[in-house]
Amino acid sequence: MTKISIMDGGLGTSLEQNYGVAFGPDTPLWSSHLLVSDPSALLRCQRDFGDVPVDVMLTATYQASLHGFANTRTAEFPDGIRPSQVPRFLEAAVRIAEEARRPGCAVALSVGPYGACMTPSQEYSGRYDASHDSGDALFAWHRERMAVFAGIEGIARRVQYVALETVPRLDEVVSMRRALSAVPGLFPAVPFWVSCLFPNEDENAPDGSSPEDLVRAMLDPSLAAAVPWGVGINCTKVRKLDSLLRRYEAAVGDLVREGILAGEWPALVLYPDGTSGEAYDATAGRWEVPRGCGRRDAVPWETQLAEAVRATEARGKWPRILVGGCCRARPSDIQRLRGRLL
Repeated sequence: MTKISIMDGGLGTSLEQNYGVAFGPDTPLWSSHLLVSDPSALLRCQRDFGDVPVDVMLTATYQASLHGFANTRTAEFPDGIRPSQVPRFLEAAVRIAEEARRPGCAVALSVGPYGACMTPSQEYSGRYDASHDSGDALFAWHRERMAVFAGIEGIARRVQYVALETVPRLDEVVSMRRALSAVPGLFPAVPFWVSCLFPNEDENAPDGSSPEDLVRAMLDPSLAAAVPWGVGINCTKVRKLDSLLRRYEAAVGDLVREGILAGEWPALVLYPDGTSGEAYDATAGRWEVPRGCGRRDAVPWETQLAEAVRATEARGKWPRILVGGCCRARPSDIQRLRGRLL
């Protein structure tokens, strides 16, 4: 029988919508900037999700990187934050998630793609600068970053999952798995998931990779020692989920039949955008309804998502489903989702 657990929603957009926080080119860390500027507001926002209650809460580390901290300027850090100063902020991210959750809620360490750490962000496009535009370059960048995360005191007992999320490129899926394999402080001690996004009108990732190829890149043990506990979809319109989920299921089934994947199926991790048809314009820095597209809010977001989850559950393939929201999914949305599913 499938076990369903509830995740939190969009942290950065909830800070914007509910707490009046503004992000822009001068805040390259996005929601992680609150670790430096206003940890109390971050705690209040994450506690809003904890009080839903949720079963899994992500840390405010999605866009945290050494160069993001180096490019952060505040009154306390007018010249940026040096690498030696970064670990205390990452530890604070874990501590704040611990304080915001209710008993029994797991903490997942959020690790976004390289594109999320670019300015403007490029996880919706997968178009990277020349020095990070290969699998080996991405492996080196992620390994250095994950080693910093692994240095958080007691990290392997304080987080229950590592979330490699919003990955827009097939080569980066493999590179992130390889990087995690090379960081013993996180692997194999902590289960992890890999989640990709499908933001365009087709059913491919931003780099053009198909869902089938991405699932294979996530799960094939010949590509990296670290094989994920779960695979997922996030940062994607909710209306696209049913078709994508059927393709994910077929791809996992193929791996089982080929003998590449042995034993139990992975978990499914599902957290689509909480929008009503809007798309994020990274250049303009705002959410807009694309020209020629009307809002698709006749059916509430949580109803559409719950229907997709119930249909997937009925097919009986996934042993566990984690479901929540991504951008623009607020605590109130997650609360209504929980009411639909639990």
